[in-house]
Amino acid sequence: MAASGSAVGLGNIWKFPYMAGEYGGGAFVLIYLVTILCVGYSLLVAEIVIGYLGEKDAISSFEALAPKKNVGWKYAGFMGATGLLIMTFYSVVIGWILYFVIQSVTYLPTTMEAAQAGFADLVGNQALTQIGFHLLATLFIMAILLKGIKGGIEKTNEILMPTLVLIILGLLFYAMTLDGFQQSLRFFFIFEFAKINSEAITQAVGHSFFTLSIGMAAILTYAASLPRRTNIVKAAFWIVLVDTAIALMAGLMMYAFIFEFKQDPAAGPGLVFISLPVVFSQIGTLGVIFAVLFFLALAFAGLTSAISIVEPTIEYTMRRFQWSRLQATTAASAIFFIVGVFALLSQTAAYGAIFTFGGMPLFDILDKLTTNVLLPLGGLTVAVFVGFVVRKERVYAAMSDYVSKGFFAVWYFTVRFIAVPALIFTMLNLVGIIKI
Repeated sequence: MAASGSAVGLGNIWKFPYMAGEYGGGAFVLIYLVTILCVGYSLLVAEIVIGYLGEKDAISSFEALAPKKNVGWKYAGFMGATGLLIMTFYSVVIGWILYFVIQSVTYLPTTMEAAQAGFADLVGNQALTQIGFHLLATLFIMAILLKGIKGGIEKTNEILMPTLVLIILGLLFYAMTLDGFQQSLRFFFIFEFAKINSEAITQAVGHSFFTLSIGMAAILTYAASLPRRTNIVKAAFWIVLVDTAIALMAGLMMYAFIFEFKQDPAAGPGLVFISLPVVFSQIGTLGVIFAVLFFLALAFAGLTSAISIVEPTIEYTMRRFQWSRLQATTAASAIFFIVGVFALLSQTAAYGAIFTFGGMPLFDILDKLTTNVLLPLGGLTVAVFVGFVVRKERVYAAMSDYVSKGFFAVWYFTVRFIAVPALIFTMLNLVGIIKI
């Protein structure tokens, strides 16, 4: 449940729908689903294996499993720092969501122009308001992390995950009664191959890692706390199934509303903050309830992922520096809060120029660096380590009680000869060496 909470986050409900809109609907969804099936699942199992066998923080687990002559592999564990970097902008977005939970009760814009103006004003002019909600999100995350994996993270997910699913299902069932739902189905599941290009592939691969929390040591850290005799193959399957199902349900639900009320499906990152509030306002009083429920679901999704993103850094500092959980949590939270303030200021009119580099705001730099570079690089590290460095017999021992030799052989081949080339292709595409 905790790992599913890590996987199910803003990537499913905020990022996946707007990326599908930007990159051709069904074409993007097809690439995303193929990546999840052929690469995502295999690498999720691989990362779980590292944590399950290592039983430590990311750096210590890589150290423990690498052959003695390959001591350099301990540095691979620093991919856990990617999560802390993601949190610098992720917590800002959670702050926006908390703001919209409150705003939805009192005001929903009735036109796209009003919605765009309101969101632009929040991001561009209301720095103090953003910092306040960013701080509130940080405090929520800290409160859960201070209780640890068993006492805080797992118990929180036992409440928030079922609540999230119920809210999304309720909104989806209502959306299915709308005429726009048929358009939504066509948008997501009619694959126009002409719209597939190198950028769409790169974004889909990067997002599959983002949404499954692969390559940032979050899943590895959770796996280190698993009891022995856990069926890690089955656990990974359920994580992928829940994650993918919620992404598709959220997308279908949102675009049913979008098409029903003739809004722009390619609205970009502002889709949930601009288009949906207008849609909800047109439903009347019921729309206010839907808006509050939707943003609460979005907040729950963000919080369950956020706590997993920070946990690898906390586990490492506790083990290596003998810090208490309070010290480690406070230090990590202070880092992502402070850098997050700079990230949100980079989008404001008053301070944007100070925190813009190479024509790109710090917020966008952090987003693109982590999603398109560091996460695929972390996934490649996991694939190479499990596929070529750790002894095959040791890997098989972790899975042998739950899978046949045939299944293991296919999975092992996928990690070595599908995941690794696919990720190398993604990295080469990013630097412009390969283009489609």
